[in-house]
Amino acid sequence: MVDVRRSQDPGDMRVAELVIPIAQASGPEPEISVIVPVTERPEPLVELFLEYSAPLVAADCTYEFVFVAEPRNRELVEPLRALAERGQPIRVFEVGHSVGESVLLKLGAARSRADALIVLPAYRRVRAEALTELYGRIRAGADLVNCRRSPRSDSWLNRVQTRILHVIVGGLSGGRVRDVASGVRGVRRTVLSEIPLYGDFYRFLPVIAMREGYRVEEIDAPQHPRDAETRVHSPGIYLRRLIDVLGLFFLARFTFKPLRFFGMIGGILSILGGGILAVLLAQRVGGASLADRPLLLLGVLIFTLGIQAIALGLIGEIIVHFNAASRSPYRVQLRAAEAERRSEGSSLMAIRAAESAEDPTRIHFPERVIR
Repeated sequence: MVDVRRSQDPGDMRVAELVIPIAQASGPEPEISVIVPVTERPEPLVELFLEYSAPLVAADCTYEFVFVAEPRNRELVEPLRALAERGQPIRVFEVGHSVGESVLLKLGAARSRADALIVLPAYRRVRAEALTELYGRIRAGADLVNCRRSPRSDSWLNRVQTRILHVIVGGLSGGRVRDVASGVRGVRRTVLSEIPLYGDFYRFLPVIAMREGYRVEEIDAPQHPRDAETRVHSPGIYLRRLIDVLGLFFLARFTFKPLRFFGMIGGILSILGGGILAVLLAQRVGGASLADRPLLLLGVLIFTLGIQAIALGLIGEIIVHFNAASRSPYRVQLRAAEAERRSEGSSLMAIRAAESAEDPTRIHFPERVIR
């Protein structure tokens, strides 16, 4: 029987958990947790599970699949119940309302039991054999491993869209991430817990992790035939992607120096507006009339916008100044032994927290506990 539990505290975010019986729930922790956020254009999830779990079974890896769905996709996750009742390592969670893929990803990471995570879209991108190589790279020491679809077998239009995206994003990653749109990644749990992930920035997770100082690698994986269909999105989606890239550029380059960004824009506008006003002033001194001169209004407007942009940058600098002590702008690379000790300590804390929780449906988020 499927049991849906919802938050009763009105101050908490409404989150519902779809509980499915799992034979392996009380067993040892798996080596791999495959997180599948069920959002846009999902394919039949039973077929997805059977296809992508096959190479993990062949490699003799212990694993679990964690499906995190929004209410609109409730019917799509229901067929997974039969597999779970037969003992397959499947866990399904449902949020109370549409929250976006970043929140689903964070929720899946919080409820998974392995330290090595594989993020898999609810639709096919690469062939299933790539999952074992992702896990191997994580075990070898990488913090995040991105899958690049290569060789590509889709249409030229899809490849042109991907190329344009990476021309824009390539400068932020130094050309080391060549397929941020694949969505298939292997990642350590600590990366998802430490990186501030929100909105649509999950698409740029490899780039953000690289800028935060994590060890990011990329592997080539054959593209899945289901991913070869031509896709043309609405103009609104392309505009949102462009805005996301602009936000990523600002966060990567000017997080700790916002005055340089806004000051540069404000300085250019102030000089342009001031130049227009200086010319008009010289004409007025020479006897020319300024009545009915639209150029006067334009100069005042541009100059005012420039001053406002500089003021906005100064406010950003004040905010960064007062919060700089609470956030370190760098990461220290740990030696293997020290990293292992810290990992063991984190696991012990997680076990103690789980043992002390009275409610088994408690969901832990950074800075928030959702019952």
